[in-house]
Amino acid sequence: MPRTIWSGAISFGLVTIPIRVASATENHSIQFHQYHLEDMGRVRVRKICDLEDREIPQSEIGKGYEYAKDQVVAISDAELQDLPLPTAKAIEIQAFVPLESIDPIRIAEGYYLVPDGQVAAKPYKLLRQALGRSSKVAIAKYAWSGRERLGLLRLRDDAIVLHAMRWPDEVRDPAAVDPPHETVSEEEIEGALALIDRMTQDDLEGPEFTDTYTDALAKIIEAKREEKPLPEAPEPEQPGKVLDLMAALNESVQQAKASRGEDADVHEMPKKTAKKQPAKKTTAKKTTKKTATRRSRSA
Repeated sequence: MPRTIWSGAISFGLVTIPIRVASATENHSIQFHQYHLEDMGRVRVRKICDLEDREIPQSEIGKGYEYAKDQVVAISDAELQDLPLPTAKAIEIQAFVPLESIDPIRIAEGYYLVPDGQVAAKPYKLLRQALGRSSKVAIAKYAWSGRERLGLLRLRDDAIVLHAMRWPDEVRDPAAVDPPHETVSEEEIEGALALIDRMTQDDLEGPEFTDTYTDALAKIIEAKREEKPLPEAPEPEQPGKVLDLMAALNESVQQAKASRGEDADVHEMPKKTAKKQPAKKTTAKKTTKKTATRRSRSA
């Protein structure tokens, strides 16, 4: 069981559900420390007091807010825990909304909400089943680590998950990145849809969704530990300059088909339709007329 990082309650109308909060994710990446390369001595960060010019133990360190130049007020952890906010002690559900109504850019890290004791078991299950039948998610407010946040409560199997959410003013306007305003043809859109159809999967299972970076890094560490030659890096593919967008889409579909070895029915790539050539006429007079017409168009 992951360690508890916060405890309180879910406030659902007049229903209170005591819960504990545990992180729903874990980091499997390889972690590095800093070393002095000449003798491989560990390099550590030491906390020095600017006024006394000496290292300070953790027991003498606390939080503070600089409200003016060199004017600081100290804030203790106990004071943060006793903020005059109802959300300091509870995750207060404010509303229920369809999940698709929320921009995914506002959704952040996730936590498991665990019922705290037998008294919480029944109301926890009640909220879990109500969320499942409603096909909605709950939007709540809570206060952790000195700030109030919005949260999203949803189901994951039999557990309720709390996702931290960003406030609306924390999300930048996409106009800030100046999206391109080029035009594309309907034929090119159909080509992209054909590629999407070929690359569609039912889940995120497969070798393409594994952490190859960490695997490669582990091989380098193992080779250096055993004083063996480092594994050779594959030659990176050089992306070619796209001159014909339709040709690039068509080639992408063929590569996706070959890599996955599928023969499933998919949308065929749209083909450029050539102008219909006029049928040959039996009379020389009309043939001459058509030929002259074509020449005049190409002139």
